[in-house]
Amino acid sequence: MNSALAPVIIVGAGQSGLAAAKAVRSRGLRPLVLEASHNRSGSWPHYYDSLHLFSPAAFSAMPGLPFPGDPDRYPHRDEVIRYLEAYADRLEDVEIRTGTRVTRVTADGPGFGVHTAGGDCLPASGVVVASGSFGNPYWPVLTGAEGFGGRIIHVAEYRNPAPFAGQRVVVLGAGNSAIQVAHELAEKSTVSVARLRVPEFVPQVVRGYDVHHWFNVTGFDHIPGAWLALLANAPLVLDTGDYRAAYEAGLLDHRPVFTAIDHDEVVWADGRRERVDAIILATGYRPDVGYLNDLGALDEHGLPRHVGGISTTHPGLIYLGLEGQRSFSSNTLRGVSRDAEELAPALVAYAGGALGALGL
Repeated sequence: MNSALAPVIIVGAGQSGLAAAKAVRSRGLRPLVLEASHNRSGSWPHYYDSLHLFSPAAFSAMPGLPFPGDPDRYPHRDEVIRYLEAYADRLEDVEIRTGTRVTRVTADGPGFGVHTAGGDCLPASGVVVASGSFGNPYWPVLTGAEGFGGRIIHVAEYRNPAPFAGQRVVVLGAGNSAIQVAHELAEKSTVSVARLRVPEFVPQVVRGYDVHHWFNVTGFDHIPGAWLALLANAPLVLDTGDYRAAYEAGLLDHRPVFTAIDHDEVVWADGRRERVDAIILATGYRPDVGYLNDLGALDEHGLPRHVGGISTTHPGLIYLGLEGQRSFSSNTLRGVSRDAEELAPALVAYAGGALGALGL
């Protein structure tokens, strides 16, 4: 390893950042991981209290460290946090600086300058963007929202049903988070799911095996993200059976999305008006990459310009953990390390000086 070479800076210390650090270090480069929070588990501590992985422990591990405990169970959020902290502990010769927020990345000769909220500008021979999307929840434009008398939050802020007990709540969305949160809220609140499309429920267990077993043996986990967008005609919701049953029986009320908000009421698609206490937006996230604005690496929508995670604007800039980046499982514990191993050689070729040696 060339000790004089500036490190490869990895932005984010969640599962993507840790996978990147392992892949970069194993190829002889020096990774430096910068994490805005004070933990080494990314956004996991901020998810809602009842969250469990959708995949069993056996299908949720990263290379080199099996998930502890019963391989057939679905680990809780806090177990994932402990697992990632343990994974970080096992990385050799990897520096992880927590409490270090990246505010800007600039092109600096053959490399980059990574600017932090503390005022530092750190040199980097390459940059891995592994900051995920939790910090950039998507808020759709809702007609009349500015005059709403109740509470509107994104599911990123939701923790548990207690603050909504006895209230009339609308959950906007139809994916896993929308259905799970609405089902949980229904125990203490009057809830409706407002959706643009009817979800498709995928059985959690098929022929005696968890569906992730079939994702693996059939190759579904490796389907390119672009293919999945063409194949999936509706939001996919993993279901043990409870969600579909509640949905179809009307126990989990669902209806087309409302057309407007008028003070403390929503106006439903059929023209009916109803008083509502709270609206929870389960409308997804966008990549949290605002620190790349000055670099010119993003498109007009603020999304990375890349092919499979390799920047199309800046050699030496890599993305990891984007949804559907290279496959169905790209932004999951089970899939992100595979992407890291695929992308690392391109980063090493640039950061290690191979292009310069060829006179390029």
